[in-house]
Amino acid sequence: MGKSLTKVIYKPDSQSTDEYIVIVNPEEFKKWKAGDSTIPLSEVVDSFEVFHSGQGSQGLLGKPSKQQLDTIFDTHKDVDVVTHILKNGREQAGEGITKSSGPLNAARGGPDNRKQGHSLGV
Repeated sequence: MGKSLTKVIYKPDSQSTDEYIVIVNPEEFKKWKAGDSTIPLSEVVDSFEVFHSGQGSQGLLGKPSKQQLDTIFDTHKDVDVVTHILKNGREQAGEGITKSSGPLNAARGGPDNRKQGHSLGV
């Protein structure tokens, strides 16, 4: 089983369905949020990747454009955007969000498990 992860969700406007999401390590995030500045940001976040959903937290997640980030956060620099989301966002427990190295769905671009050079009809 992979390690448990949590989402931090930032909503720029309470009426908007736009949400910006960062995946964090829940234990390290709690310490960081409580003011422990000795914890490197790289240990708090799973990655410096920001996700965007225009359909609320249950919608499909995509990557926001630099223009979207500039408009909302006045910067597209990943460290600044992630820090803003962590400081101003709300934590949502990651039920079902796990980081693991389990098998990939081959229909969605996973590894090709077919044996090369062997006929299936033999």
